[in-house]
Amino acid sequence: MESIILIGHGSPKKDANKLELMGKMLHSMLHAGCTGDCVKVAYLQFAEPDIMGAIEECARGGAKKIILHPFFLSAGMHVTKDIPGMIKEAEGLYPDVKFIYTEPIGIHEKLVQIVMERIDSADKLVPEDIEKRSFEIISEETDFSAIPVEQWPIIKRVIHATADFEFKKTLVFHRDAITTGLNAIKAGKTILTDIEMVKTGINKRWLERWGGKVVCAISDEDVIRTSGETGKTRAEIAIERGLSDSTTGIIAIGNAPTALLKAIEVLKNTNHSSSAAHSSPLVVGVPVGFVKAYESKVMLAAQSFPFITNLSRKGGTPVAVAIVNALLKMAGGGDKK
Repeated sequence: MESIILIGHGSPKKDANKLELMGKMLHSMLHAGCTGDCVKVAYLQFAEPDIMGAIEECARGGAKKIILHPFFLSAGMHVTKDIPGMIKEAEGLYPDVKFIYTEPIGIHEKLVQIVMERIDSADKLVPEDIEKRSFEIISEETDFSAIPVEQWPIIKRVIHATADFEFKKTLVFHRDAITTGLNAIKAGKTILTDIEMVKTGINKRWLERWGGKVVCAISDEDVIRTSGETGKTRAEIAIERGLSDSTTGIIAIGNAPTALLKAIEVLKNTNHSSSAAHSSPLVVGVPVGFVKAYESKVMLAAQSFPFITNLSRKGGTPVAVAIVNALLKMAGGGDKK
């Protein structure tokens, strides 16, 4: 029985010790279809398992030959002295096992090719290019011809944020949704969110040219206090209070169905004292979950005021943020289709 041990240096930074992935790749190439533990990894320091521990595990597993490869670029002291010293000690402990110690990676023409690829990738894969190519892939992999053109940028950005093409089928738009959203942005209206994560994800740089702002009151002390006194969720209390502001132009709800139900309750009541009830802001309602999320979105889809929602359990912060950011990009003249 033969075992292979890949030896890395190891780092105090735990997430830098990822030699296991290389071990799995090597195993799949050398022993395709094998379910055994033929290839192991070990670290010289800072991480586990250490080299002697990996050798012991192989020997106890019945290995009669252990191949050790130093995953190092050059033959420094670790490669030429420290590791060979450990192998010599192991030979004394396991005289029936044959040990083979390979050269380090060293200088190889394929390494030059890798460096060239990294340079080429770094030069090309700037964030803007990555996003552009992602949108191209989305357009190549699905047919949008049956969907109104003005909805394409929003649907594509949601798919881009979630990698889920199902949103093409489940997103639902009120006939005035996009126009209302764009007008609100250009008028510098406030964007009201149910949770801080949605607020954080909205692109402030795209918004600032219009003089708008994003607000979320869920962590306000009076909201927390009122929630404790009334038993209502902080999200619904915060949304209702936010709707009292006449500058609210877009309501973005990605998490809390109770917030969406409260927004619907307020906005469909034209006699409500809330200022927003008389201005018909756009409601982006896409809460995620199994309790009231789908039901709240079905209710939203039946309203006469402007909305964008998706009729499924899926949704969440990334979807709400993607919709608002798509509108912001469209308002600035980008993402036309």
